[in-house]
Amino acid sequence: MSRPKGVYVVPTNRWYIERTVWLIAGLTLLTGTLLATLVHPLWILLVTATGLVSINVAFTGFCPVGNVLKRLGFPAALASKEPNRWNLYVMQTDSWYLERRIYVTVGVNITLGSVLFLLHSPWWGAFTGFVGVAMVWFASTGYCILANILYWIGAEPRLNPRNGAPVQAADAGVGSATVGAAR
Repeated sequence: MSRPKGVYVVPTNRWYIERTVWLIAGLTLLTGTLLATLVHPLWILLVTATGLVSINVAFTGFCPVGNVLKRLGFPAALASKEPNRWNLYVMQTDSWYLERRIYVTVGVNITLGSVLFLLHSPWWGAFTGFVGVAMVWFASTGYCILANILYWIGAEPRLNPRNGAPVQAADAGVGSATVGAAR
């Protein structure tokens, strides 16, 4: 089996729920890290909460911020097709696709980083701050280092699959971005 080639970039021609969640989470990480560094160390719990919510989204599909954005009219690109009782936003959980792996990986890393900030050294704030910057960058440009590592080791993307045609993004009015050569 050959490794995928090219660069994985998510669509950035429109603000959809998942992209906006990445932006809000990144800004929350930066804010929590700055407040923990400059005001009081317990502000790092804002980062911990963000990490735990991210892990919850990865495993259950339920995203509190995604539901607020849905009520505000943002389109969803990775929402489950199954109807639910209260018309909530629930991310697809049928397989471990690339974007879902990002949620769990980021959640575990920033949760561990924030705990280490409190228990070991405030220098761990550099790590949580870096992740915050990376998430804002991802939301702004569509490019993510972690997403590309997962892509290169074979994780299947849903926002911009290798064949260039978005799977569910088209239903939400989200266009596709360029992906390098397919396998």
